[in-house]
Amino acid sequence: MEIIFGPGSVPVNVAAQVYGKDASWVRAGISKGWLPIGYATNIKNSKRTNYYISPKKLYEDTGYVWKGEKYV
Repeated sequence: MEIIFGPGSVPVNVAAQVYGKDASWVRAGISKGWLPIGYATNIKNSKRTNYYISPKKLYEDTGYVWKGEKYV
């Protein structure tokens, strides 16, 4: 069976709901490397950090299939 994922990154708040945790928990896990579902990039000359969460890696860790919709 082929799994088709939605386009782009899974939003942090959706991943947090899947794990049953707060969004800050997901951000910390990705930034510190103990939650290997994506990566964090710091924006030059800014305090902002962008997060990319791989739909495939999230699926492999949780079984949740990201279709591009809001978490239900």
